[in-house]
Amino acid sequence: MAKKEKLFVLDTSVLLHDHQSITNFKNNNVAIPITVLEELDKFKVGNDTKNFSAREVIRFIDKLSGNGSLQEWITLGKGLGKFKIVMDHTPLSINAEQVYAYGKNDHKIINAALFLKEQETKLTVVLVTKDINLRIKAKALGLVAEDYETGKVSNENLKGASSYGIENVDSEIIREIFLKGGIEENGILGAKKVTNGYYILKNGKTSSLAFYNHITNHIERIEKEFIYGIKPKNAEQAFAFHALLNNEVKLVALQGVAGTGKTLLALAAALEQNKQYNQIILARPIVPLSNREIGFLPGDANDKIGPYMEPLWDNLKFIKSQFGENEKKNRAIQEMQDSGKIIITPLAFIRGRSLSNIMFIVDEAQNLTPHEVKTIITRAGENTKIIFTGDVHQIDSPYLDENSNGLAYLIDRLKNQPLFTNVKLEKGERSELANLANDLL
Repeated sequence: MAKKEKLFVLDTSVLLHDHQSITNFKNNNVAIPITVLEELDKFKVGNDTKNFSAREVIRFIDKLSGNGSLQEWITLGKGLGKFKIVMDHTPLSINAEQVYAYGKNDHKIINAALFLKEQETKLTVVLVTKDINLRIKAKALGLVAEDYETGKVSNENLKGASSYGIENVDSEIIREIFLKGGIEENGILGAKKVTNGYYILKNGKTSSLAFYNHITNHIERIEKEFIYGIKPKNAEQAFAFHALLNNEVKLVALQGVAGTGKTLLALAAALEQNKQYNQIILARPIVPLSNREIGFLPGDANDKIGPYMEPLWDNLKFIKSQFGENEKKNRAIQEMQDSGKIIITPLAFIRGRSLSNIMFIVDEAQNLTPHEVKTIITRAGENTKIIFTGDVHQIDSPYLDENSNGLAYLIDRLKNQPLFTNVKLEKGERSELANLANDLL
C-alpha cells in the first residue's frame, strides 16, 4: 500500500520555538490555522525571544504572500511544499470545542486540523505542536499529532567527560603521564578521542585524570586543585575546573543533576580569573510558575526577580564563607559586588548587550530554546568566555524536553569544535540525603 503524503498543521508553540519552522518540512505542505495568526499578533510586541520569533514569522508570511491570497496554496520554494492559512472551519464529524470547551484557542487549532483531515482525504494530516497536552487532546479525537523534531538531539550525543573512561591502559603510559605531565596521544585514546575531551585512564587500581590537547596532540595530566576556596571532590569536578580555567576554550557546557556543583564551580573559576575580565555576569532565565508572567507577582522589579536569583546568591555566599570576614579574598568578593564587577541578573535584563571582556555564566540553560542559546553566543566579543550550566532532564518550560532544549542542542552541535568542551557531572556532592533523592525518588 502506497504511503500517504503528509500535510503538517503547525501551532503557535512551534513557530515561537523556531521562526524558520515553516520551511523545515521538506516537500510536504504546511498550514497554520487563522487562530495561530491571532496568537502571533499578541506575541509580536516585546524584547523576549518569543517576541522576536513572532515578528520574524509574521514578516516571512507577509513576504511569502506577496499580493496573493493566503487562503490558496502558495509554494514555499524549490524543493519545498506549499503553504496556506486555514480559516476557522467547523469539522463535520468531531468538534473539539463541543468535546472540550468553547472559546479556547487550542480547541480551535484542533478543529482546523480536523477540518483539513476531512477535506484532504488523500493526505495524512499531522498536527505539530510543542504543547504535550494539546497533542494528547488531538490524539484523543483521532488526529495524528507530533512534537516538532527539528533540532532534537539523541541521548547518545549528550554524553560528557565521564563517559570517556578508558580501561586497561598500559601502566607505563599512566606512569609517564603522571611523571612528565603529558605524553603524545599516539593512538592511546582510539575511537574515543574528542577535541578538548576528558578521560579517566585506568589500569586496575592505577588511574590518571587526563585531557586531550588537540593543539599539541598530547594527553595532559589533570590535578585536583583548590580554586578560590573550592576543591574538586571527584574527577568530573576536576575536569570542569580545567575547562573553566582553560583560556583556549571559550565556550563550556556543564551538565548534571542538582547538587553536582555546576554553578558553584563556574562561579569559583570566574572569581579566580576576575582580573582577566572587566565583568563577571551570572544570569538565568526566568520561567514563570504556572505559566503566569512575572508581572503578576507583587512588588517592584527587584522583589519580583529576587526569588529566582536566590540560588545564585547562595553559591556566592558559600564561596565567601570559605574565608574569614577580614581575609583578602572575602573582601575582594565584596568589593566586586559593590563595584558591579560581578552581577547576578535575569537573562532578560542583559539581552541586546555586546558581551566583550566578560565571563558570562548562564545558569539553568536547559530552559532556553536553541535559538536563545545561539543569540547569546553570537553576542560574544573579544576576550569573552561563556559557560552554560544545567540539567537536560530537569525542564521547567512546558514546550521543551531533554532532547529539544538549548543546552542539549549546544552540546550536540559543537562537539569536537576547538573552542568548545562539554563536561557531564554525575556525582552529587550536596549531601547524602540529596544523593538519595536523586537516585531513588
